Amino acid sequence: MNLTPDEALDYLAKGACNLVDATLLAKKLARSAAAKKPLVVKAGFDPSAPDLHLGHTVVLRKMKHFQDLGHQVVFVIGDFTGMIGDPTGKKATRPQLTREQVLANAETYKKQVFKILDAKKTQVRFNSEWLSPLGAEGFIRLAGKYTVARMLERDDFEKRYKSGQPIHIHEFLYPLAQAYDSVALKADVELGGSDQLFNLLVGRDILREYGLEEQVVLTMPLLEGTDGVEKMSKSLGNYIGINEDPKDIFGKVMSLSDEMMWRYWLLCTDLCPTEIEQMKADVASGRIHPMEAKKSLGTTLVRYYHGEAPAAAAREHFERVFTRRENPEEIEESLLPIKPEPALYYKLITQLGMAPSANEAKRLMQQGGVTLDGEKITNFNAAFDQSHPGEYILKVGKLKRRRLIVR
Repeated sequence: MNLTPDEALDYLAKGACNLVDATLLAKKLARSAAAKKPLVVKAGFDPSAPDLHLGHTVVLRKMKHFQDLGHQVVFVIGDFTGMIGDPTGKKATRPQLTREQVLANAETYKKQVFKILDAKKTQVRFNSEWLSPLGAEGFIRLAGKYTVARMLERDDFEKRYKSGQPIHIHEFLYPLAQAYDSVALKADVELGGSDQLFNLLVGRDILREYGLEEQVVLTMPLLEGTDGVEKMSKSLGNYIGINEDPKDIFGKVMSLSDEMMWRYWLLCTDLCPTEIEQMKADVASGRIHPMEAKKSLGTTLVRYYHGEAPAAAAREHFERVFTRRENPEEIEESLLPIKPEPALYYKLITQLGMAPSANEAKRLMQQGGVTLDGEKITNFNAAFDQSHPGEYILKVGKLKRRRLIVR
């Protein structure tokens, strides 16, 4: 990608919440170009869960933007810090993971991130590589470079302290350990979510303490989920997983509001701001229908994570089923045994894997998103009769259909 320095700065700042500081980044970019030496750009991910969704990819895609401009990106897997537990945004101490859990999740991360980053141009580093050798003495020396008063300036620590919620000493070590990652890598830039701003700024301070140039800090927004309100989260059921079926990804994108669509274009794609603004202008003028812009977004996102052919197939499936109102050619079948006891719908939906949890199944029922042979099921006490043979079409949400065969 060949951009002028000003264009590169604009491209890298696209969608950012905080850029500390832009002047220093401009200087680093100019020095990098003159010396033909790439900047070291790091982002850390604690493998606290096995699967990534679009919310996680916002920072990963920003890493890709640096990578596209020729800089060295370092994907830091927090196998050491993951066992401490990042206290960011938590009202209580986060449960600590075992090393086995961390390493198992880390393996799935490595497989998924290369759907975005170029594997040949990405350094993957485990922070136990430099944090474990520090030992007790090294951590004491590291802790001596920061004060409790500065730690308590952090919003979530301050709130917990004032409300009498316990703050454990090991939680103070987390931002320091993350900062030491930057020291070990001699980072020029550190990326993270907007909720990570304090931790990343600690990195600037600690780099100076070790006689190194401070890093540029660039934070990205926390992506709202498909409900358009809450932060994207698997537990809330408002997520779009990058490993999900292409048809499900496309369908979930199509459920976004027209307003929220532009935020996904900005944060989840590689389009430049000028390209996005031109598309918005075309929609506003009527040259492009909002539905067409959203289909293009769905196709783009599926292509990123599954390829061209699945993206085209997902779009065709959506248009066939939801635009032309044709029945899908294939529908999954579930064989259920005849038994006298009826099954509560929300439990059945969860057991069939049509909702990630009973609470999500209930939420869909409450919103009128569950039907049996076209009849809405909204009562949580309603149960599916399995006492007689028969075939039924169960629909959950806008995307999931299942033929239930009782015999």
